[in-house]
Amino acid sequence: MASPSLPPSVPSQTAAAAARFARIPSSVSLKSTPSSFKIPHGQQQQGQLENLHLVSLSKQGKLKEARDFLKQMDEAGVLVNPHSYESLLEACGKMASLSDGRLIHRRLGNPSRYLENCVLEMYCACESFRDAEKLFDEMLEKDVASWGILISGYSQKGRLKEAFRLCTRMIELGIGLNSTVFTNLLKSLSDPSVLEIGEQLHSLVIRTGLSTNVSVITAISNMYVKCRQLQRAKLVFDQMVETNAVAWTGLMMGYTRAGKQKDALALFIRMLKEGVEMDQFVFSITLKACSGLEYLNLGRQIHGYIVKLGLESDVSVGTPVVDLYIKCSCFDSARRAFKRISEPNDASWSAIITGYCQIGEFEKSLQIFRSLRLKDMAMNSFIYTSIIQACSALADYNMGAQAHADAIKRGLVSYVHGESAMITFYSKCGRLDYANQAFESIDEPDTVAWTAIICGHAYHGNASEALKLFRRMQSSTARPNEVTFIGVLTACSHSGLVTEAKLYLESMSREYGVDPTIDHYDCMVDAYARAGLLQEAYELVKNMPFEPDAMSWKCLLGGCWIHRNLELGEITAKNLLQLDPDDTAGYILMFNLYGSHGKWDEAARVRSMMGARKLKKELSCSWITVKGKVHRFVVGDKHHPRTDDIYRKLKELNCSVTDVESIHLTEEDVSFGLPERKQLLMEHSERLAIAFGLISVPNNVPIVIFKNLRACKHCHDFAKHVSMVTGHRITIRDSCRFHHFHLGKCSCDDYW
Repeated sequence: MASPSLPPSVPSQTAAAAARFARIPSSVSLKSTPSSFKIPHGQQQQGQLENLHLVSLSKQGKLKEARDFLKQMDEAGVLVNPHSYESLLEACGKMASLSDGRLIHRRLGNPSRYLENCVLEMYCACESFRDAEKLFDEMLEKDVASWGILISGYSQKGRLKEAFRLCTRMIELGIGLNSTVFTNLLKSLSDPSVLEIGEQLHSLVIRTGLSTNVSVITAISNMYVKCRQLQRAKLVFDQMVETNAVAWTGLMMGYTRAGKQKDALALFIRMLKEGVEMDQFVFSITLKACSGLEYLNLGRQIHGYIVKLGLESDVSVGTPVVDLYIKCSCFDSARRAFKRISEPNDASWSAIITGYCQIGEFEKSLQIFRSLRLKDMAMNSFIYTSIIQACSALADYNMGAQAHADAIKRGLVSYVHGESAMITFYSKCGRLDYANQAFESIDEPDTVAWTAIICGHAYHGNASEALKLFRRMQSSTARPNEVTFIGVLTACSHSGLVTEAKLYLESMSREYGVDPTIDHYDCMVDAYARAGLLQEAYELVKNMPFEPDAMSWKCLLGGCWIHRNLELGEITAKNLLQLDPDDTAGYILMFNLYGSHGKWDEAARVRSMMGARKLKKELSCSWITVKGKVHRFVVGDKHHPRTDDIYRKLKELNCSVTDVESIHLTEEDVSFGLPERKQLLMEHSERLAIAFGLISVPNNVPIVIFKNLRACKHCHDFAKHVSMVTGHRITIRDSCRFHHFHLGKCSCDDYW
């Protein structure tokens, strides 16, 4: 929108004084009575302090106080000068206060053309185009600025038909369109659907002799960029007699958004060679291009140049630097760059929170989030999406639910990623009912949302529902991707649907254009192995169109353990340990397989191999949330304040294991000898968590427990037993899936 300049009629002293309005406290008021004001004729400086105060109120947006003060000025006989009216009208426009704007308009009487333009601009800002058109038609002396203000007002609000109607009238009246009108019209053309209008404007610019005007030609180039005509934008750009940073930046941004980061970087190199003066926006876009390509070395060089210019503390430059290092997995560099930003904004905080999530420091990301909320800092949808993802990883239901509610309250649930993150979060926290609600609330779920809900049901063991959802997805406009089929195949694998899994694997490329990866074949190997079709699984591992990875052999070895096939297990373990000799799962499975066949010497040799490699599994931990507080347990834990009550409850359940030969080596007791494992089995972390749940949670509330490693068979049987004797519903999420126990049965039907 055209900004009218101060007319020559306003005294320069008044303008200079108005620039110092901030020094005048808002508490200033007229102390004198109306009769005490005797304004000598022609004395322009009378009431200067009062006018400064009026400007101060308008700049602060205190329109009610300004109205009251105007009355006092009227009563005191103090004149309101043009600059004060200009400030008041500007404030009305910014705050869309049409009623105040009309009041000021009525006060003006017979204003100058300049002030009429200010009123016109106010009406456009308030989107009261009826008032604007009425004033415009009544203006006795319209100048080019008047036309420009109304045309710009319409164009900025997307009302192109009205804007071009006025342009046609200008041409018919012989009034030449100036650069401001063209620039504002071109800025409003931001979609390929209006390309033809943009072309006509371009032609008109050439005919009116403005093709050498830098601002107009820059706007034309940027118009072509926004209309996705990059070649034409580049042609206009190359023909420019004179360029500025805005023109370079616009074309670079177009290349970056179109995924042509290399072309954007080529422009940046040209700028360097041609000695073009660069601003922070040029560096921002260049760094984004480096991030997209993960060009770490070039990004470091640009960062060094930014430091040399003293711009790294600028948030518009510092934030893309942080984002670059995070995208390139250099979190220490990202953290240092973040600390140098003088005033981080929501994008800066979002970048660093994402970085902490990326390196697995989820608690740190939540700590930052809490700090931002306490300070009432501005946030964006990306922050909430990252926090929900962090809560998913930590299974922190309370914090995640609060963040979800906060995001809804602020209107910051991202349609693209946020809603899908909510589905995953509720699924991972065991609240599949809320996950379903979140999914069904989406009008048109995209591929990510469908995949999230399908995977949620798959990992909860609801194969029939997962496949039903997949069939619904097939009827929608969304197309399944690689991850979708991981969820579908996992659902089949965990429920013994071998034939269905095979059909889905075979249909991926043929029907959906999704090429299977090694991960999809590993799912198929797992489906065969779990179902006891070990030979089929072995043949698939040997003959699939990929070199088997460690997971391929691990899935097969798991099946050999379940179905006690020692011969194939030894072959499989040999291949697994060759590919990944530091994975404790292979040793544990073989130890148990040898133990199940009474081959304790071989089992001891496996233990020795683990000891020789100094292998230690991540410490097992189970946790439960009661009344908003998280309670964590490790094997044999005796540090909880209610330890005595917990162990007393375990003893009551009378689920001790007496057959030492049947005890298998697990992740929890891998470091202990065989005699000790009988007692330790009674003290596995999830048993302690279950016991604590029983003494802390009402009977009608499910006990929900999370574990960082897989549950062992004994604890799985223990949970079934507890659900039967107590009637309590128990949910355990281990590292692979959810188990829902009720009345002595598990949702997995012991197929795990």
